Amino acid sequence: MGNGVLKWAAAAAVAVLLGIVAGMFVLRPQVLSITSGTLLKTPRPIDDFQLSAASGAAFSKADLAGHWTVVFAGFTFCPDVCPTTLTELKAVNARLGDAAKDVRFLFLSVDPERDTPEKIGQYIAFFDPAFQGATGDTAALEKLGANLGFVYAKVPGATPDSYTIDHSTALILIDPQARIAGYLTPPFKPDAMAADLEAIIAASN
Repeated sequence: MGNGVLKWAAAAAVAVLLGIVAGMFVLRPQVLSITSGTLLKTPRPIDDFQLSAASGAAFSKADLAGHWTVVFAGFTFCPDVCPTTLTELKAVNARLGDAAKDVRFLFLSVDPERDTPEKIGQYIAFFDPAFQGATGDTAALEKLGANLGFVYAKVPGATPDSYTIDHSTALILIDPQARIAGYLTPPFKPDAMAADLEAIIAASN
């Protein structure tokens, strides 16, 4: 084989290699950049779970499928963080416009001793009737917390019933395939959060 043929073969091989590399960069999924938190490069699967919805019906992983879900873990006796966050989420929902049909907001109570499904329903309706609510027994909540990435701890009060609960303030973003897509972190700014959610939905369509 002559030098000319060798040079041509080498050049062709380099061109093919460069084409493959370029194709990898062009075709590789890009992670959307948001200002309200962090999106995972690869969505993380969620184990199935069994909770009770505010309506009293069963609530499981299947109820997260088919739409985006913003999950907030808290409790109805929360004096500050929870009502503030739910008020901000109400503002986010109002700013979503047409995109609101693709997003659910789920308040997950980590205080099953005091928060019955009925109480949760009354609580979230005060902020936005469109909000969903759920809770479960301690074992189910602890397992789900380890899976989703939220933590909480009971803090004793002056009396057995006056305890409070320390809990994570980050919001968990679940994609339509019921996988963890990312986390939204405080301080929450409704305009920015709504814009981020709209961008995420648009990028997924």
